[in-house]
Amino acid sequence: MKSYSPSEKLLIEEIMQAAQKTRVAVRGLTIGALIKSIRVQLQMSQKALAKRAGVPQSTISRIEQEERDANLSTLKKILGAISCDLVIVPLLQDSIDAIRRKQARKMAEKQVRYLKGTMNLEDQQPDSRFIAELVKQEEERFLQETNSKLWDENA
Repeated sequence: MKSYSPSEKLLIEEIMQAAQKTRVAVRGLTIGALIKSIRVQLQMSQKALAKRAGVPQSTISRIEQEERDANLSTLKKILGAISCDLVIVPLLQDSIDAIRRKQARKMAEKQVRYLKGTMNLEDQQPDSRFIAELVKQEEERFLQETNSKLWDENA
């Protein structure tokens, strides 16, 4: 397994914390609702925003009303016209280690199910503790491999 530097880990953690705070601050508002809110606070009409952004006024209306998903270039134009930057950040649903461990568990269970199936064909009933230990060992093996097949669902 490739080892990442402490600075790389800290950077990811810092980005994730900032993104999480942003998610909370946005309170579920859509991009259209945010654009409208900023535009209204700036006391700018849709027509004025459209002219500044170089897009039709109907585009502004449809985006604000959630009738249309804007592409990135349109969003950049609109946001630039209201003095905003567009920041797109992936927000991890869990820590890197937890995501890897969950995938390792999934792959280990898949592998042990296959083994268990072959043992059943030979009329061998493995003990549940044995199976649990085997899953645990396989999980650790997946996590420790340098060129892991952790994400190879066909393995």
